[in-house]
Amino acid sequence: MAGRTRYTSPLFLVTLVLTLISLSTAQAVIRWKIHDMERPVPPVVDPGGLGRAPSDAVVLFDGKDLSRWTAEKGGAPEWKVANGYMEVAGKEGLTTKASFGDCQLHVEFATPVPGEGEGQHRGNSGVFPMGLYEIQVLDSYQNRTYADGQAAALYGQYPPLVNASRPPGEWQSYDIIFHGPRFAADGKLLRTAHVTVLHNGVLAQDNVELTGPTANGVRPPYKAHPEKLPLSLQNHGNPVRYRNIWIRELKDAD
Repeated sequence: MAGRTRYTSPLFLVTLVLTLISLSTAQAVIRWKIHDMERPVPPVVDPGGLGRAPSDAVVLFDGKDLSRWTAEKGGAPEWKVANGYMEVAGKEGLTTKASFGDCQLHVEFATPVPGEGEGQHRGNSGVFPMGLYEIQVLDSYQNRTYADGQAAALYGQYPPLVNASRPPGEWQSYDIIFHGPRFAADGKLLRTAHVTVLHNGVLAQDNVELTGPTANGVRPPYKAHPEKLPLSLQNHGNPVRYRNIWIRELKDAD
C-alpha cells in the first residue's frame, strides 16, 4: 500500500521560520540587571590627542629611540631615528620586544618624496599584528596596483573600502582594531581573526574576517599560535617613515 503524504500546515511553516529568525538574531544575554548600580563602571582614561597617546596605552615609539624594538632576526635595529620619526633602513624589519594580542593600535607613517616607482615598488611597507597579519603600507596616491595590495588592504585578502591616501611625504594614520584567533589545546581553530582599520580617520576595513595569515601570492591556513605575539613593521626596501606608535590591549567587556 502506498504511504500517506504528510501534510504540513502553512501556519507551522511560518512559525518555524519566525523561530529560526528569532534565534539567529538573538542578542547575547547580559548578566546584569538594567541600570544596575552594582555593575562595575569602566576605568577612567585620559584620551590623549595631538600626538599624545591615551593614558592606558603602551607607547612603542615616541620619536626618541628604538628601545622597545629589535631587528626582525634579533639584535639591534638598523632603522634611522631623526626629527621625531624612524625610517626604514638596513635589511631587516622591526619587531617589538613585547607580545600583544587583541588590541587597538595607532600608527602614523609617511611614504617617500618624491614618489618613485610604480605599483608595489612605491612606498611599500606593512604593519603586522602578531607578526602574521599584514595591514599594507603603500604609496597609493595616484598609484595603481592590485586592489588587495594597496594602502590599508589586508594584504592578499581584502581591498580597503576606499582609497584615503594622502600624497607622498604627508603624514597619514592607521587606527587598527585587531582581534586575534583562538585555538584549542589540540590546535583546532576556535575563532578567526577580525580586523577593523581607519585610514586617516576613514573606515577602510569593517571588522573583516581573515582566512589566515597574510602572504604574497598565497592564502595560508591558520596554524595554532599563542594568544600574544610581537608586532612587526616590514622592511620592503623603501625609506618609509613612522612616528607616534602606541597600542592598547583589549579585554572582553564585563
